[in-house]
Amino acid sequence: FAMIQFPLYEKSKSIWSELQDHRPPSPFQSATCGSISGGIAAAATTPLDVLKTRLMLGADKHGVPYRSAVDVMQRTLAEEGTGALLKGIQPRVMWISIGGFVFFGAYETFKEIVEPVLG
Repeated sequence: FAMIQFPLYEKSKSIWSELQDHRPPSPFQSATCGSISGGIAAAATTPLDVLKTRLMLGADKHGVPYRSAVDVMQRTLAEEGTGALLKGIQPRVMWISIGGFVFFGAYETFKEIVEPVLG
């Protein structure tokens, strides 16, 4: 997840900076970049999250135990189709986008306050 979110965040801040004559993005603009990058990362990793959650549950809805991550994937696709790998994508993207906005906004605001003091 973080391997997707952080590079997207840095790249989107760079693009935003270019769009405003190479001035750094404001904390609000950075928060927006964090929100968007978090949402993209959340959507991209939802299938892995579905598989992880099912593996952690230990068994399918009929109580048949899963043997491995590959077993979870094969049975999920066979019994429910590819759409099952996207279950929960909407709330996941929403809450991670909100979290990205808050986290990166707070980080950039704090950085803006502390940088003049620490140099």
